[in-house]
This record gives sequence, C-alpha cells and structure tokens, in this order.
Amino acid sequence: MMSLSAGSVIKSTPALAGDPLFAGVTILITAHGPSADGAVGYIINRPFGRRLNELAEFRHGRAFPLYDGGPVDREHLFFVHRRPDLIEGGVPAGAGIYAGGDFRQAVAGINAGLLGTGDLKLFIGYCGWDAGELEAEIGEGSWMVTDEAPELLFT
Repeated sequence: MMSLSAGSVIKSTPALAGDPLFAGVTILITAHGPSADGAVGYIINRPFGRRLNELAEFRHGRAFPLYDGGPVDREHLFFVHRRPDLIEGGVPAGAGIYAGGDFRQAVAGINAGLLGTGDLKLFIGYCGWDAGELEAEIGEGSWMVTDEAPELLFT
C-alpha cells in the first residue's frame, strides 16, 4: 500500500459503487497527521452545479466553478490553490498546493482576473476522517491510494 500524507490522491473502489456520496470520486487529501489527528480532503471530480457568483454573497463577482468537496460542513466554502504569492495563510498540502488561506484575497484574485481555474479550486463542504478511520477504510478496500500528481486537479 502506498503511504498516505497531505497531497495524496485517493479514489473510491467498486466497494463504494452503491454509496451515493462516494461512488466514483477522487479525493485530494490536504491534511493527514499522526494517529491522533485523522485526515481531511476534498472531492475534486464532482462539480457542484453552481458558480460562485450564483451565491448571494458573491453575486457581484465573476463566475467561478464550485465543486462538491464532501458531506461535512456544507454551509462553508473551502479552497485549495497554487498561489501563495497572492493568497496568504495557506497550509502546505503537498506538491506546491496550499489548503485555505485568506479567503478575501482569493475572491479578490478571482474577481481581478489574477486567479483562474488553473490556480484555485473552490469547494462546498469537505471530507473528514477520525484518527485511523481512513486507513481502516483503505485496508477494507473502499479506497485506493493512487500515484496521481495532486497538481492535476488544476487541469
């Protein structure tokens, strides 16, 4: 089994084919700590069906795609990016990718045309696992750790 860390990409296996939340998904793991911390990630291949400017708070901004990041905390937006020069406070999440940071700077960069889909991905919700939970799910065959480069999520 490949090692799991921030920047790992996992895919659901046929064992999850009947699961409406996780069938056919690819997830970027952005945080995976020692046994006490668990893991956090975002579904990167499920468009949300609405754009940022379709949300009331951002209606005066540019259209920017949203992704269904997962079933946890669907009341908030989350993001990953490759532009720490434009967005402060992001946490390294492997391979030159950063999770979160100053959301106002991210939105300003989108609206100014400085950040595009090759730089940033926005999510509604996220995926989270308690300590050891994701490893157990991988062990039972629900997930496969891939060797895909996480930066492919921006292409």
